[in-house]
Amino acid sequence: MRILSILIFLSSTLLLQAQSKVSLLDELSMEPIENATIQIKGTNKAAVSNENGEVFIEFSEDDTLQISHLKYRKQSLTNIQPGALIYLERLTFRISEILLYGNPQIDPAQSLVKTNFREKVVQPKNVGELFGDINGFALIKRGSYAMDPSMRASQYEQLNIQFDGGVKAMHACPSRMDPITTLVNPEEVSRIEIIKGPFSVRYGNTSGGIINMVTDNAVQTTDNFSGSVSSGYESNGNSMVNMVQLQGNLNKLNLSGNFSHRDYGDYEDGEGRSIPSSFRSLGYNLEAGYTFNENNRLKAGFRQSFGRDVKHAGLMMDTDEDNSSIFSLDYNYRSDEGKFRGFTAKTYYSFVDHIMNNYTRPSFNRTAAISRVDATTYGGKLETEWRLNNKWRLFTGVDVTNLSRDGQRERLVKMNMAGEPLAMPMEFQDKVWQDSYVNDYGLFAEAKFSLSEKDIFNFGARLDHIVAESKDPDAGFAELYPETGKIDEQLFSGTVAYKRILKDNYSLEFSYGRGARPANMEERYIAFFNIGRDPYEYVGNPNLKAEVNNQFEIGFKGKEEYSGNLKHFSFSASAFYSIYENYIVGLVDETLTRRNMPNQPPVHPKVFRNLDDAYKTGFELSGELAISSGFKLGTDLAYTYTQNEDLGESLPLSPPLVSRSRVEYENDKFWGGVYYNITADQENIAPSFGETRTPGYSLMDLKAGTTAIKNLNIGVGVLNVFDKYYHSHLNFAFNNQANFGRQPITEPGRNFTLFVNYNF
Repeated sequence: MRILSILIFLSSTLLLQAQSKVSLLDELSMEPIENATIQIKGTNKAAVSNENGEVFIEFSEDDTLQISHLKYRKQSLTNIQPGALIYLERLTFRISEILLYGNPQIDPAQSLVKTNFREKVVQPKNVGELFGDINGFALIKRGSYAMDPSMRASQYEQLNIQFDGGVKAMHACPSRMDPITTLVNPEEVSRIEIIKGPFSVRYGNTSGGIINMVTDNAVQTTDNFSGSVSSGYESNGNSMVNMVQLQGNLNKLNLSGNFSHRDYGDYEDGEGRSIPSSFRSLGYNLEAGYTFNENNRLKAGFRQSFGRDVKHAGLMMDTDEDNSSIFSLDYNYRSDEGKFRGFTAKTYYSFVDHIMNNYTRPSFNRTAAISRVDATTYGGKLETEWRLNNKWRLFTGVDVTNLSRDGQRERLVKMNMAGEPLAMPMEFQDKVWQDSYVNDYGLFAEAKFSLSEKDIFNFGARLDHIVAESKDPDAGFAELYPETGKIDEQLFSGTVAYKRILKDNYSLEFSYGRGARPANMEERYIAFFNIGRDPYEYVGNPNLKAEVNNQFEIGFKGKEEYSGNLKHFSFSASAFYSIYENYIVGLVDETLTRRNMPNQPPVHPKVFRNLDDAYKTGFELSGELAISSGFKLGTDLAYTYTQNEDLGESLPLSPPLVSRSRVEYENDKFWGGVYYNITADQENIAPSFGETRTPGYSLMDLKAGTTAIKNLNIGVGVLNVFDKYYHSHLNFAFNNQANFGRQPITEPGRNFTLFVNYNF
């Protein structure tokens, strides 16, 4: 028996050595897949993967491997090398399309994913606040309602911000009282995906980067009904938020929806001053998906959001009403065999109706003003996927984004230039958007080439055809630009990147991207309207050239696994340099006079112009040490330096050096953390933009939560523990506010929060 055992062992060892090994991994989690079957097409040869995802089977490069698993899509692959890593796609369709899979052979260069928003919610006011803790990001604040993310001193249309894989909704207000971050509830967001520059051409036109907010997880394939009820309270402002979410799966039909209500009051800063920032909002979202079979799925979505009585401390007016409606339709088809692997089709339509006035502002005594404006955004995308062979993966497609805006401002002037009441007030009507549109028609191709398992190249090219026009120009605007009619532009964008997998969990990336951004509608067609954080009126320029970002970046990331008391250490580092062509800024034009209150300084408006010479450079560092006992220690560091060589100053809205440190603990029933942020002085400023030096500050937050009761999540927080008085460099200045000068808006002082979520 002993001799027989030895013979069996030797024969099995020799058999394994004669066989080829491949490894099967989940495309999303990168975890090994057990109990998957590989069969050689046309033969009886078959084998099953072990707990490490390994399959030992004898095959040649000419063989076709047929891979199957109950939870994963079937695949038929040829030209497979022994030792290859094969990524399988889950059978479950996603309601909300994602861009990043955590797979180095698929994902765009210089990308990252931020998750755990749902699990550890502690009362964010809106989606904008979710970006505050992401390394390399800062917030542009006009009040509590309308916050815009800024990444590496890129903001607004320099960033391509979307949700659920391509849905866009542009604001109607020229002062951005209603950015896309006001249309999605933070409790809906399950992850935020970020491409940190123009390193992909598949997701629309961009110069500074791409942001995708995913509002749901994968749909379950089993029949069930589920939902959640959430409620939160914030002491500083006596604010409340409530939300209900429901989901049902009926065979092939999946239904989901939510309803939310937010009621926020004015908050107090660190010196006890009440900051005008209250707002109310209602919103709901409905989605329905139908799975025809494992290769075909259709999904429709409709959401509406309603803002009321919104105070904007940093703007000339407040929002009376803000109403938005968004409809989207998605279709996915996947093929398991051959070179053509499927296509995705998306279409969407959004309409934003916005009303703002100055009825509660000091300027009302001199001039009563109300603006009624609207924006319509619609578009779509059709993308095909090809696997030409085991080394090439190709995406091709077209996309369209059409934006139109209209509206006017009505002014009733009650006083003359000397400040004396008029016997008969004078009425004026100003064309805010001049019935304008900007349409973008894009054609793109992007390919991944795997020279080997460790050497991956990415190539992409994109052509955009831009059509823009003002169909009802203001008389003064038409006098400035008498020759301007319909504008046609052709833009080219492209990227090339190389990724080297150094060893398990270590990678090095070198990337170059050229992102060409056409001038947005404010920059082209705004007509004598205050839109910035400075007191100037702004005038558009339809003759602007496209802004181009030539960005070079190197990124290095890794993760080291340990045994014993230490669990793992992960880190990432990246550095970038961006050379800009035709950077767009507003510059004072002394040949023009402001239209509203022409004797009030500043008398001359700003007109948008192109700069000849501008650049940005910076870096981000991150590290996290996880201990087996449940503790995590992490730190982030980010800095961006910008320069406007034409004026010899910084570019506007450049954030200072920021470090974020944290100590967290988590077990099966409890989580908690101490968060300490240090923001340095910002002395690199843009005086032409009205910026002044911003002093540095440090903040401490305490957050904790528990899941000790089944299906019940409770989160509490103490924000700004030491009640610091401070403001961010990117905050707008108080504007047209009683008892406030033109100093930057200060942030909330100490704040206690409570958030409760029950799942059923």
